[in-house]
Amino acid sequence: MPAKLSTHVLDTMHGRPAVGVALALYRLDAAPDGWCLLVETTTNADGRTDAPLLTGEALVAGVYELRFQIGAYFAKLGVTKSAPDAPAFLDVVPIRFGVADAGAAYHVPLLATPWSYGTYRGS
Repeated sequence: MPAKLSTHVLDTMHGRPAVGVALALYRLDAAPDGWCLLVETTTNADGRTDAPLLTGEALVAGVYELRFQIGAYFAKLGVTKSAPDAPAFLDVVPIRFGVADAGAAYHVPLLATPWSYGTYRGS
């Protein structure tokens, strides 16, 4: 299996892929604040990105963070909050993970509701 990093987002509140979720991928390195932006994209109709986030030699061992704009996604769907001017319980969902084997496939999905989320390492 070729080296790659991919993701997808599932809206477990509605039981379907989450379409139009903005996300960004960062790698911890020697940047001034420690985080280097690698990719910004949005999920498609299947809740996935149109292409893997990283492939081949672009995937190196290290610490990465995916930041999902899940609050904006649920706001677009009109999911009600406790009060009109109240902040969403979840806004940006960060998932920090390590890549030990740069030659492997890593799949980091997000399963989300407006009040909870989970992830796992897929293949």
